[in-house]
Amino acid sequence: MSTPRRTTNDLRLGLLRQPATVLFGPGQRHHLARLIPAFGSRALFCTDERMAADPVYRELVAGVEDAGTKVTTYARVEPDLPRQDLEAVARAHDADEFDVVVAVGGGSVLDFAKVAAILLAHGGEVAALYGENVVPAAGLPLITLPTTGGTGAEATCISVVYDDALGMKVGIASPWLEAAATIIDPELTLTCPPSLTTATAADALTHLVEAFTARAKNPTSADIEAHLYVGKNLLADTWARQGLRLVGEAFPRMAADPNDLAARSDTMLAAFSAGLAINTAGTAAAHAIQSPIGALTRTAHGIGVGALLPYVLRFNLPTRTEELAEIADLIGVAAPGASTEATAHAAVEGIESLLATIGCPSDLAALGLRPEHVDHVADQAVLATRLTANNPREMDRDDVVRILEHAIAGDRSWWT
Repeated sequence: MSTPRRTTNDLRLGLLRQPATVLFGPGQRHHLARLIPAFGSRALFCTDERMAADPVYRELVAGVEDAGTKVTTYARVEPDLPRQDLEAVARAHDADEFDVVVAVGGGSVLDFAKVAAILLAHGGEVAALYGENVVPAAGLPLITLPTTGGTGAEATCISVVYDDALGMKVGIASPWLEAAATIIDPELTLTCPPSLTTATAADALTHLVEAFTARAKNPTSADIEAHLYVGKNLLADTWARQGLRLVGEAFPRMAADPNDLAARSDTMLAAFSAGLAINTAGTAAAHAIQSPIGALTRTAHGIGVGALLPYVLRFNLPTRTEELAEIADLIGVAAPGASTEATAHAAVEGIESLLATIGCPSDLAALGLRPEHVDHVADQAVLATRLTANNPREMDRDDVVRILEHAIAGDRSWWT
């Protein structure tokens, strides 16, 4: 095996994509009624059945309607984001029926609304949007209100759709999916079920770590124009550092008291920070490997990437020792006077501890993955080249198999 090659941001590049307006803080959801009129007076609200039945949602809609906006609610968003549901919404409404789309919910709801805003403006089939930079133009203006602290979807310009004809999830990635505005109100997470809190928090932590340790690509101007994910860069690092500082203290406090609004606020700010970081740096191997695992085991995305992350980090450590040592400091587990390598090891163990604190499984067997699944998962994972190209260490099928075998066995004694 060749010596792992370290990549660095030699260009000192920084690139940031974000909503034009960001409003953060407890109770700020009530500002929505004042924000919508800047975009028009007819709004399509996208949410799911659980949220639609919540008194908080009904109060939110009532306030918007009282301010003069006509609201139509679509409340049948499904977790896996079936392609047919998006096309059904587009067929059910005329192109000029709405001025603005509002998403109130978790990652699936926010992803649904991003694509719906495009289809309502331009029509067409969802499959025609698959890939990177395929979306033809801006859709209807989109306002996002996340109700979970984890996915960062309120800030990202990618949606993942399940296509039953292909039997897989497919990404739609374009700057045209970026929200015009987002309102991040931590009070909306207080009613989040415990299992969803775990999954989304694990997702946020994985986003932060993968963005901060991503491959540095030193892109040309043409590369930046053609691709969303330009690799590890100065501005993505800035947001990743903030998020990592926050989770080191927020996760234990939130686990001890799910009603701790300050801890919920810090977690949600960390998730937003992670969304900004991955919006240009991208995610990597943990996300590539999780996708086929999720399809096989029907387990939540955040749980899958969280369970994988410690094993992927062991593989990546030779190319990202310095970054992991810095992570140890950011999450508060660095020992004074320790070597860089020892501090990097402490970071991986500290990340494991944070994942355990929020209740994330420590191996893939707990998700239902078995040794007989390894070949299929490895075959599918290496096809996710958009993600594997971001991984800081070159990774082939044999490497994926090795990571999976350790992760199924729960073998954390393994260090590359």
